[in-house]
Amino acid sequence: MLLVLVDKKILTGGIVMIVAGIVIGLTVGEAPTGQTGMTEEEIVDLMIAEDENQAYQLLYGILMGVGFLLVLISFGARRRKGSAKRSEKKPAE
Repeated sequence: MLLVLVDKKILTGGIVMIVAGIVIGLTVGEAPTGQTGMTEEEIVDLMIAEDENQAYQLLYGILMGVGFLLVLISFGARRRKGSAKRSEKKPAE
């Protein structure tokens, strides 16, 4: 049996971030496309939609990347015995 020490809070946070990135990625869908013979107003609207789509792609890419890093970190993060205890030394008089 393989025993792996995992920090469950960090692992859960990483998985949640990965799922949030996937959900945003699926809802954004494909980039908007233009047509021939578009008016100036339609071209401006298309450029704005393309910019928003690019921002969403960056957002879900960052979310998934940070989530993946948190998952990796959770496998190496262990609480050491006595790390919560802090002793204060009094100065010698």
